[in-house]
Amino acid sequence: MRALIVIGLGLSLSGCIAQTAASIVTLPVKVVSKTADVLTTSQSEADEKRGRAMRKQEEREAKERRRAEREARRERERND
Repeated sequence: MRALIVIGLGLSLSGCIAQTAASIVTLPVKVVSKTADVLTTSQSEADEKRGRAMRKQEEREAKERRRAEREARRERERND
């Protein structure tokens, strides 16, 4: 009976060891892949970044335009 338990335990541990070994072997590949992904910019990411920059620029221009209109209106009211 003990022999059967020892054999069963041995087989279950060997699967665990094999899985751990496979994880250790694939780890460097995963790290390099993740590093390359972080360091490079895809075309869609570049497009999104450019779109955000354009929207921010448009917001700044609209804000400046509103400020200039407000100042012009105040100046007209002073002159009337």
